[in-house]
Amino acid sequence: MPGSLLGTVVRRVEDPDLLVGRSTFVDNEQGPDLLHAVFVRSPFAHARVLSVDTADAAAAAGVEAVLTGADLADRTLRPFAIADKRLVRPLLALDKVRYVGEPVALVVARTRAQAVDAAELVEVDYDPLPVVVDMEEALADGAPLQFDDLGSNVAASRKDDDQSDPWPADARVVRVRIENQRVATAPMEGHAILVRPHHGDHDLSIWLTTQQPHMARDQLAACAGLPRERVRLVAPHVGGAFGGKAGANAEHAAVVVAAQQLDRPVKWAETRSESMLSMHGRGQVQYAELGLDDDGRILGMRLRLVGDCGAYGGFGGTFPLGGTYLMSQGVYEIPRITYAAIASLTNTAPVGAFRGAGRPEAAALIERLMDVAAAELGLAPEEIRRRNLIPKDAFPYRTVTGARYDVGDFDLPLREALRIADVDAARAEQRRRREAGEVRLLGIGIATYVEITGFAGTEFGSVEVHADGSATVSAGTSAHGQGHATSFAMIVSDRLGIPMERISFVQSDTARVRSGGGTGGSRSLQLGGSAIGRAAGKVLDRAREIAARLLEASGADIEVVDGGFAVRGVPGAAVGWAEVAAEAAAQGVVLADTDDFHSEEATFPFGCHVSIVEVDTETGLVTPVRHIAVDDCGRVLNPLLVEGQQHGGALQGISQALWEHFVYDEDGNPLSATFADYTMPTAADAISFEVSTTETPTPLNPLGAKGIGESATIGSTPAVQNAVVDALSHLGVRHLDMPCTPERVWRAIEQARAGTLPDPWREPPAAFGTIPGDSAGGSSTESAEI
Repeated sequence: MPGSLLGTVVRRVEDPDLLVGRSTFVDNEQGPDLLHAVFVRSPFAHARVLSVDTADAAAAAGVEAVLTGADLADRTLRPFAIADKRLVRPLLALDKVRYVGEPVALVVARTRAQAVDAAELVEVDYDPLPVVVDMEEALADGAPLQFDDLGSNVAASRKDDDQSDPWPADARVVRVRIENQRVATAPMEGHAILVRPHHGDHDLSIWLTTQQPHMARDQLAACAGLPRERVRLVAPHVGGAFGGKAGANAEHAAVVVAAQQLDRPVKWAETRSESMLSMHGRGQVQYAELGLDDDGRILGMRLRLVGDCGAYGGFGGTFPLGGTYLMSQGVYEIPRITYAAIASLTNTAPVGAFRGAGRPEAAALIERLMDVAAAELGLAPEEIRRRNLIPKDAFPYRTVTGARYDVGDFDLPLREALRIADVDAARAEQRRRREAGEVRLLGIGIATYVEITGFAGTEFGSVEVHADGSATVSAGTSAHGQGHATSFAMIVSDRLGIPMERISFVQSDTARVRSGGGTGGSRSLQLGGSAIGRAAGKVLDRAREIAARLLEASGADIEVVDGGFAVRGVPGAAVGWAEVAAEAAAQGVVLADTDDFHSEEATFPFGCHVSIVEVDTETGLVTPVRHIAVDDCGRVLNPLLVEGQQHGGALQGISQALWEHFVYDEDGNPLSATFADYTMPTAADAISFEVSTTETPTPLNPLGAKGIGESATIGSTPAVQNAVVDALSHLGVRHLDMPCTPERVWRAIEQARAGTLPDPWREPPAAFGTIPGDSAGGSSTESAEI
């Protein structure tokens, strides 16, 4: 077939159904047989549960059941991941609650309104306990303990045995304490589940908003006491996830048990305020030190990090032990890194993944360090980076933290981003404004990053050509907005010549898709797409032989053309897929096959972002002016899909830098649990992003593709943060923590004018001296799952 579909702009095939309302989400499912579930949640961040009185609620109109922790005490859910397996979370609270919003009881009624009314009748007697909200305060002696048997709030840790200075005595050392704040994942659609017992051929059929249908199926089947083949799980269209819908959670499991006990279909869908308490990410404090020589070359780095698990050992708190550690070297040659990290338990909502899951935190800390070092040495930010970039001819490159970068050219996107941004002109305008004493100052921020995607793993794909010449494609990944149907259809259309409009896509249904790892870590195209491509290749080999017989030609002379096959160099000698399929059926040949593509290694996308912002020195308001993103995700199969991921990722990263922050008061009450209090950007806050790509194909998969889903979030956040600090650098401001809100920026300006700017460094908590060492560089808690 002349030319290739791959690498061209193809409009998304999944959008029409979404735009006109033909697609369904879990909460769209209605019916007179449905029961509705509502949770009773704790108003206390830490308290003993003395009693739960359900009598009035159970007697209320329409109520079918009221379940408490005691009713579900014999059921457990194996979590997607956890800091320590000893930190068992019940499906409903038992002896005590550990964060505001923890479910204590479950009401099931004929209508949602009846369930809401009855939930207000559940009387819970609490005995409040002392609360600890701050992840560092939780490590202090005498801090309230989440789990008395654990003996501390350290859920997991890692520490190099040698904690000596990783640089010579004459090194120039810069130090900065960095906060990477907690944010709400806030997808368009919250958690939702519908469970139907004895539906079809299965004991349970479950419709769930999840990123990993097969994993969630296995979790919920085990909780229900059923073999996994007796449970079907479907993820319909999912309105965003960003890491917050990994596998299944405790509320999902409680609804499953309720449906089993009642032998009735039960549905639950989160309210927005519930969603704001169920999906959190980030939450790190980073004590970062960098040693350099007088020429600005890095001699060593020391990092001591605290991650906030929230309650019950939320796995996001372990990212400093895993993903942040692995990627802490960034794009630079660093001869030695000394590392220690603690996952800390607090009386707040459990922390999980959010777009990047530990890697954005790593990029933020190293990119802030590089700017602090550049200012200390009087170097331009791009110059200090260039002096330390891993050279192009060093790949594959093994970092001191154990990552094996597959292939890269880190200076390429840096050069391109600086060119597009015209940084010299921007700095000239910056100087002009400063010299003129203007109120609105300009800041220019740079971030060069590398990230890990795909990871080592296996993914399933299948291709089947039908009798009419159409095809069905399936994959074990599970889309929630990324465009899988488009990209996978492109691969099959390119290989087989079947028009995209004749290719259907099946995903996210454990009864129709044999296996799958789901979506996470930007793995779908490089693993799932490669599996589909190889499955299509197997089908093509069989079809080519049949076409050769039909055309009375050698198989070597058969080429794929639009809609079928032709004989190379013989005009008019062609046969369509329908004819080939009919002949295959007559011969008993099945034009369908599967593939399980396995990769032993991860891929490492990279790039450079440049941010230009305006800072109003009278109000502290930061306004993005330009954002330039140059990302390298290997071979680009559909520029439109890549651009969409760049736009969405950049806005989320910018939003963390400037606006978003999930906040608790000292008693553990959430202060930002609605969109009235939590600063989410709207279209009015966004700007027109200038996105482009460079292409450095990876040798690790047949497509040459790396992930793109999280890259722009990783590059954008530190670029914007650096830009804000740069705007105020002439005043003496060396660091600002995120989010760079008007209040924080204005306060820094006032402190600079008064000569009272605080030191951006302080010594880390004493707990770092008490956690055990680990010369192998692994977690000191063997049960940690990262």
